[in-house]
Amino acid sequence: MKRGWIGGALVTAASGLGLALYANHVAREAEALVPAEGQFLDVAGARLHYIDQGQGPAIVMVHGLAGQLRNFSYAMLERLTADHRVILVDRPGSGYSTADPGTTPGLIAQGKMIAALITTLGLDRPLLVGHSMGGAVGLALALDHPELIRGLGLIAPLTQMQDTVPDSFRGLAMVPQSARLVFAQTIGTPLSKLTARHTLGMVFAPEIPPEDFGIRGGGLLSQRPAAIATASAELFGANRDLRQMVPRYPELRVPTSILFGRQDAILDPGLHGHRTAATIPGAKIDTIEGGHMLPITVPDATVRFVKAAFAYGHSAHDLEKTGRNTI
Repeated sequence: MKRGWIGGALVTAASGLGLALYANHVAREAEALVPAEGQFLDVAGARLHYIDQGQGPAIVMVHGLAGQLRNFSYAMLERLTADHRVILVDRPGSGYSTADPGTTPGLIAQGKMIAALITTLGLDRPLLVGHSMGGAVGLALALDHPELIRGLGLIAPLTQMQDTVPDSFRGLAMVPQSARLVFAQTIGTPLSKLTARHTLGMVFAPEIPPEDFGIRGGGLLSQRPAAIATASAELFGANRDLRQMVPRYPELRVPTSILFGRQDAILDPGLHGHRTAATIPGAKIDTIEGGHMLPITVPDATVRFVKAAFAYGHSAHDLEKTGRNTI
């Protein structure tokens, strides 16, 4: 019996080692296909990877859960750099940004990190654009550091607490938080590869995910163990910060524009869009045909929204300088 127990333990250990080696192989392969292409900046609590292109008034863009900056460079970056300096940033633990060892910064902490990036780069009150969970990070920054930005452009943003997890992220919600890193390093990556097509289908619904999203959109990087662990932790931790943030929305005096796809299958436009817009003074909201991944599926309309959000923030900034404020 003792020998059987020892044998079983050895088989389990060997299986775990094999899965870990496979996960590391997948991570190396993904990083070879989707390499870091920007610069790095150290801020308190993290090392941020970002792209800085174009000239003109600045726009900072922050991606969503399990994403990375190529979610924006896929189709929006070139459309914006003709008139703007555009900074795309990987959130800590996503893409090539890293948080301090043993930490997973929440929404409020990430807002402070983006604020530090804006300050360090010497940006003159940029428009802050956030997609999905990146929208929540933008709101956190606007609540605590409104003087650093001239407006918010929120694309399909997470803005309210969630009672349930979207079906596309159900697997992340099943990860035991006490063993998150072990799970991600063994089972997480193979499971992610097996379910990638189905998961992307749900995230993009009702649109079809583009075939080149894995490389051009950075999707392959989400299959790395570190990215899986980060996404799982963020999914569990979002409500904690939103509980503090939501009651403060009426305090916001930053010009805020919100865009949602009417068929968004990830976040409810009524809850995260219209309800939130009603609580933020002067907030504007628009809805268009489309799902959750608007920066990739309808880039022209999304770029028009970003430019309109910049104009709204710019006009409010001008009014503020003349001693008047309609926000």
